[in-house]
Amino acid sequence: MNILNFSKANCKNCYKCLRSCPVKAIKIKNEQAEIVSEKCIGCGNCFRVCPQNARKIKSDLEKVKDAIKDGKKVIASVAPSYVGAFNMKTVGQFATGLLKLGFSIVEETAIGAEIVSEIYKNKIEKNDKRIHITTCCPAANDLIENYYPKLVDFMLPVVSPMIAHGKIIKEKHGRDSYVVFIGPCIAKKLEAVDFRHNDTVDAVITFDELEEWFHNNKIELDHLDESDFNKGSFKRGRAYPLESVLNDENVSREYEILKVSGIENCIETLESIENNYLDKVCLEINTCNGSCIKGPAMTGKNFYKVKNAVKDYVNEAKEKETFENFNCKNFNKKFLDKSPMKKEASEEDINEILRKIGKYEKNDELNCGGCGYNTCREKAQAVYEGMAELNMCLPFMRSKAEGLTNVIFEHSPNGIILINNDLKIKELNNKAEKLFHIKAHEVKNKPVQVILEDELFRRVLNTKESIIGKKIYYKEYNIVLFQSIIYLEKENILLAIMTNITEEEKHKQELTLVKENTIDAAQKVIEKQMRVAQEIASLLGETTAETKGILTKLKKIVLQENGDYR
Repeated sequence: MNILNFSKANCKNCYKCLRSCPVKAIKIKNEQAEIVSEKCIGCGNCFRVCPQNARKIKSDLEKVKDAIKDGKKVIASVAPSYVGAFNMKTVGQFATGLLKLGFSIVEETAIGAEIVSEIYKNKIEKNDKRIHITTCCPAANDLIENYYPKLVDFMLPVVSPMIAHGKIIKEKHGRDSYVVFIGPCIAKKLEAVDFRHNDTVDAVITFDELEEWFHNNKIELDHLDESDFNKGSFKRGRAYPLESVLNDENVSREYEILKVSGIENCIETLESIENNYLDKVCLEINTCNGSCIKGPAMTGKNFYKVKNAVKDYVNEAKEKETFENFNCKNFNKKFLDKSPMKKEASEEDINEILRKIGKYEKNDELNCGGCGYNTCREKAQAVYEGMAELNMCLPFMRSKAEGLTNVIFEHSPNGIILINNDLKIKELNNKAEKLFHIKAHEVKNKPVQVILEDELFRRVLNTKESIIGKKIYYKEYNIVLFQSIIYLEKENILLAIMTNITEEEKHKQELTLVKENTIDAAQKVIEKQMRVAQEIASLLGETTAETKGILTKLKKIVLQENGDYR
């Protein structure tokens, strides 16, 4: 079930999530980070570090609200660290707040922790294994099952306090009761849907989700009256957030109690057990630094403020002398080898992938970790598995980009000059050198005025308004340039791009001259034609008159011959 993931809209390819992921359960596909659920342990590190807050966590809030609306018996199981997570004067105000939201019963998860502690004690006494590992932290449990399966046999086969309390609630209030765990842990959402727990916990709400619910319902805890929890807890159960699962009371003296928090420390400790560097140890393990007090879904409170509040809360509690009767088997849990299948790349495959990212020799493998993987070969393996993409190699992409930029810069048909805010030349390309008959090293870091008038550059720098496509004739170089001066705001620098249009202008002038000559010639032809036409017209007039006279005389002669004297 894909409960944890990233928002696609916000992912910026910074790979910070991948760098922080201790088990590399994040896949980069089409430049988008995606959590691979079968590899994820739910530690929440990626969500803590994401600068875009691109976290997408399946929320059970609406399910809980619907259960309340449907009139179900909705029961809250509250993790002990709540006392430092919310603004309130007394813990009774927190209980009142939950009742106002519609919860029927409010209890402390620490009740389950007390049961788990007692079972731990019994199992450690009856078992002589060289290592015992507590199983309260679901992220730590997944870490072992997925990545250190050889150590599964050392895990105390007991459910977590959340599951234990859920079982107690279901037994006491009926299987139809709706159990909601409330705490600072994201991994609890994964634990609640584990097939081994048989719908013991129906929903998980994190502290930050609950705080939002309070806010939306305009519930201010510190203004409420007090209410009692339906069932309270005792000192040992409340102390779980303080890394106090194990103590001298429930651990034989022949074992050393080792309390480890923080995912890196957990990994180092588990590797030490695998390599037989540790022996006769009872290991209390939590993936969050500072245990549950520093859970990924805490409400932004100061670590020591929360810790001190929990300490005071623990000190106020009484010691429990006896336990209710319970069947230990109901709280047993079988841990499994859940190590994900891994497609191992051959040496040839690895080398082929490395070559694609410009790593032809061992010295090319920088192992910078910018992509999120510790080594280039580890990244190549991830590419082979489909977990990573070639373009995640930042040095390679930078080199490629710089190489492409340099090619464009040096081979551009346009002259390009970069000028800083002091109007000094920072860079110019080969074309610019040819245009102005200079060498770059001769004018670099010198005022632009040494080659060009700086009036236009100064204007752009002062107004921050670019000049685009201005035609300028430079008499000293006998060239005409089509020039753009662009202000780059972020870099606070001027980019001058100049296209030599001298030949085009020369052709234009020649064409203009040809046009003018053609027009003159045409005008002369027209004038000559007009003169000829006038002369022809004049001649036609004379010949017409003569023709008329002759024809008249001829007419008279013909008439006289015919005896007609008209």
